Amino acid sequence: MTKHSIAQALVALVCITFECRSHALDSLQSEVLVDKDGTVHVPAFTVPLSSYMSAEAKRRFVEKIESERTIFDKDKDASISMQRESVDTLIRPKVERAKAAYPVNIEERRIGGIRTHIVTPREGVASKNAGRVLINLHGGGFMVGGAGLHGSLESIPIAAIGKFKVITVDYRMAPEFKFPAASEDVASVYRALLKEYRSTSIGIYGCSAGGLLTAMATAWFQKERLPVPGAIGILSAAAFGNFYPPGNVAGSWSGDSIFTTPPLVGERPLVDNQSQRLPSDSYLSNANLSDPLVSPAMSQTVLAKFPPTLLVTGTRAYDMSAAVETQREMTKSGAKAELHLWDGMGHCFFLEEDLPESREALNVVAHFFDEHLH
Repeated sequence: MTKHSIAQALVALVCITFECRSHALDSLQSEVLVDKDGTVHVPAFTVPLSSYMSAEAKRRFVEKIESERTIFDKDKDASISMQRESVDTLIRPKVERAKAAYPVNIEERRIGGIRTHIVTPREGVASKNAGRVLINLHGGGFMVGGAGLHGSLESIPIAAIGKFKVITVDYRMAPEFKFPAASEDVASVYRALLKEYRSTSIGIYGCSAGGLLTAMATAWFQKERLPVPGAIGILSAAAFGNFYPPGNVAGSWSGDSIFTTPPLVGERPLVDNQSQRLPSDSYLSNANLSDPLVSPAMSQTVLAKFPPTLLVTGTRAYDMSAAVETQREMTKSGAKAELHLWDGMGHCFFLEEDLPESREALNVVAHFFDEHLH
């Protein structure tokens, strides 16, 4: 075969390949429909795990798909006590692993009349942190979890890494209590701590519902005329009150991620899962979602008084869009807001304390408070 014929063959092969690819793209594009209101209908397609994820995170993703993702679906019709026991059963071994990885001391104590758990590093609080303290608000949808287990899981690594004293608050939850019970409990603890610490030396953070409560409590302090804390962390959460659909309701976690991310962690889209028990039907059932005490991000005036705020989440977390919007609104208000995203990671990924991504995120949290508390 002559060089000329080889060149012709290569050109023909490139053209055929391009034409086949073009037809495939045309076929896919013809299946993607866009309504007049902008709603996009996307056909099924394959999404591999992010190439940026660690090998450990990829393995854990597969393990969780098999073992954990259906726990709430299975228990949605169970009594609240049974739901709480199911979550405790899931969390308990994680807490034990965290204790092994991060040696700490845990003491139960009532502060401001509220039950708390105080977590300190086994080797002692760093001398520079002697006059600083962190408050942790546990997650659990305002219905499950507690300071002893869920709160300890969030407090242990931060206490050990940052050499801080971390106080986890066992705030009141639904269905027994309604808004603003949790905000009141956090304020009670905060008010008591102000007798020992300067406000600028107190940091507050939480994951999921605890992250939302961190924002709610910061707004509540303004109503109670309490001084602003030194810094706060809204982790895998946002400063909007309703964290399940319908996302078109003011004060809700909304945006692209409530539609796109659940399937990426092996779950049905939240907007299709009408069997989900909604926290807004329990803890927030008597609240106005547009009230800045419920959704601080709805008020530029309230946000403008927020202290430096850290937001942490992942690109496969359904809270991502709301976290992005929270940072956007805070920036518009003039408040300082720092957002960190981890590609391929889901809701509260950093609670898997042995993953490289989790250690990175936990170090970011500890460093943030070290930088901003005085």
